[in-house]
Amino acid sequence: MTGAPDSLTETASALKPRASWREAMAVYLQPRVLIVLFLGFSSGLPLALSGSTLLVWMRESGVDLGTIGLFALVGTPYTLKFIWAPLVDALHIPGFTKVFGRRRGWLVFSQLLLIVAILLLALTDPARSPLFVALGALLVAATSATQDIVVDAFRVESLPESEQAAGMASYVAAYRVGMLVSTAGALFIVSAFESTGLMRSKAWMWGYVVMAAMVLIGTVTALLATEPEQSARTEAATSAESAFTRVTNAAIGAFSEFLSRKDAWAALAFVVLYKFTDAFSGTMTAPFVIDLGFSRNDYAAIVKGVGLAATLIGGFAGGYLARAYSLPASLWIGGILQAIANLSFSWLAIVGVNQWALALAITAENFTSAIGTVIFVAYLSALCKNPLHTATQYALLTALAAVGRTYLSSGAGYVAKATGWPLFFMICVVVAVPSLVLLMWLQRRGHFDGLGEKSPNN
Repeated sequence: MTGAPDSLTETASALKPRASWREAMAVYLQPRVLIVLFLGFSSGLPLALSGSTLLVWMRESGVDLGTIGLFALVGTPYTLKFIWAPLVDALHIPGFTKVFGRRRGWLVFSQLLLIVAILLLALTDPARSPLFVALGALLVAATSATQDIVVDAFRVESLPESEQAAGMASYVAAYRVGMLVSTAGALFIVSAFESTGLMRSKAWMWGYVVMAAMVLIGTVTALLATEPEQSARTEAATSAESAFTRVTNAAIGAFSEFLSRKDAWAALAFVVLYKFTDAFSGTMTAPFVIDLGFSRNDYAAIVKGVGLAATLIGGFAGGYLARAYSLPASLWIGGILQAIANLSFSWLAIVGVNQWALALAITAENFTSAIGTVIFVAYLSALCKNPLHTATQYALLTALAAVGRTYLSSGAGYVAKATGWPLFFMICVVVAVPSLVLLMWLQRRGHFDGLGEKSPNN
């Protein structure tokens, strides 16, 4: 379906699966898909270390809700990464590029920088120096965003069309697993260190040190992977050009090609808003659960157990939807599901401290968020038609997608403080409406006609 349905018959036809479940799941064991899966874990791991896990650490250290909400701003590198993405597309890392190749060299280099950044954040103290915590978190976000630039380009370039849906589902599911490890897993590790008699501040420090060591999973994956053929061909074709020329071509080509498309600005606004409902509520989920009266371990146990299962199932369900249904139909399904899932937290706020209610809310959040993210990644990948500047163009789109999580969500703490938790999560449902209105408008304008077809330059 590429336009708005004119009848119930067209709507029913659009929602009819185009592939069986068995066919859609058959490609998940392909080696390239498995590589993407582990790289997804590597990308998801650091996000919570400068986000929700850090917020729990700050809340336990006595930092007020308003300041915690403002800490969403440390995610600024995720929104600005398109600025240095042309450097990743065009420049060589001395030693790394020669040994590992264009994409793999940047992968290994960015992961080593990420390990150093996490270790520096581990040495800070939220109770004494929030400014240094912010600087450490900003450095983690910057190195993490750089890794994301490379991983996204590697995924798009290495997977053939028949494996893209499975690759996206595997990537997103593993991304969420990485986030769960750095939230629930990190909280368990901190508690384990505390149980040995360590002071809370030292326990948090060593918890972050363990998380830094887990980045090596992505490094080993990068070493085992092979350089994408598209990347190798591009490297050979541009080897005679100067570094300045390569960077300039990557930057100008990515922006001019996209902005020349019909309704480009509306599409960019849709990219910003589609995951906003998820981001707005997600910013305050951890502080909400702690404020409600749950212990750190209660929250961690449910997130690690029920949340992990919901994430995995939701990721693969999203992969099935992306492969079996049309792109606009799957976007509708994902957008509506991730919005109404917020009502489970409103219900939890009314029920109070009830582990079954918390388990249900966490399940709904993780399941629907994973579905929405997989479908959204499918849309972003479809927008990147020209492989000559994959990293730059995809970085631009994902940076815009991070605007909702970083800037639009920065006031979430003040909204929660003013309205109370039940009404706050109802507001999180309402903020999904603008993205659905844009989806309807783009659908009527034929935005999805031929979307995802390869550029003639490929």
